[in-house]
Amino acid sequence: MSKSNAALSGTFRIGGDIEINRLGFGAMRITGPGIWGEPADRAEAIRTLERLPEFGVNFIDTADSYGPNVSEELIKEALHPYGDMLIATKAGLARTGPNLWTPLGRPEYLIQQAYASCRRLGVEQIGLWQLHRIDANVPRDEQFSAVKKLLDDGVIRHAGLSEVSVADIKSASKHFKVATVQNRYNLVDRTSEDVLDYCSENDIGFIPWFPLAAGDLAKPGSLLDKIASAHEAGPSQIALAWVLKRSPVMLPIPGTSRAVHLAENVAAAAIELSNQEFAALDAEGKAWKAG
Repeated sequence: MSKSNAALSGTFRIGGDIEINRLGFGAMRITGPGIWGEPADRAEAIRTLERLPEFGVNFIDTADSYGPNVSEELIKEALHPYGDMLIATKAGLARTGPNLWTPLGRPEYLIQQAYASCRRLGVEQIGLWQLHRIDANVPRDEQFSAVKKLLDDGVIRHAGLSEVSVADIKSASKHFKVATVQNRYNLVDRTSEDVLDYCSENDIGFIPWFPLAAGDLAKPGSLLDKIASAHEAGPSQIALAWVLKRSPVMLPIPGTSRAVHLAENVAAAAIELSNQEFAALDAEGKAWKAG
């Protein structure tokens, strides 16, 4: 097994039955500026996707809104048929231009988009489909009922949520089994700590987006910098290794449109932080956020 292999991150069973390597890939950045349109270097984006199996990455997170549609279409072009790879996607955000995102949770729209994602990805069923945002302008029970219908009709196998609270998870759980939660979380952004703890206690996969962030903790001479040097790694790799060690339900999805960065990210799966290093970074991360 090469040094850069996602299998070194361990495995997790999404919904209790789809086993994946915990270190996945986020496919938002394979689109154009503002997550809009085609990528600047389409050939390199395709090459990056094509190399995922080589690095043991068998979990990709995308969304209909990335492009829009572009990310899903590139994934199909590069990797279909997917074999044992899980392609997770999302719906619930409308796009009206670069960097513009509007929650749209009308039941008919969510159902339509799930079917459209099936066509773009070239699958009969989406293994993991996530509600990208809970739309405050639509009764949440109507949104959750739409998700349940997608499950009941076999359009999707498992369902997840994104950017939610513990209360949101409990509310959705009255309608369907929540398989995953995707919230922003990293070494220095710990606002979802209670959500992560809830997911850990209930065997819900937690997909942290923006997992490489380390803020000023990465400056030269810092604790993070020293630990990175000791492991002959970069600060972002140590930040990712810390995220992986934080919980067995953690499923980080660092994304890139360049194959060289993919190799660097996956190499973090081989880094084994000591309990002392983990605790020291934990304390620094909390202190940085508090400050």
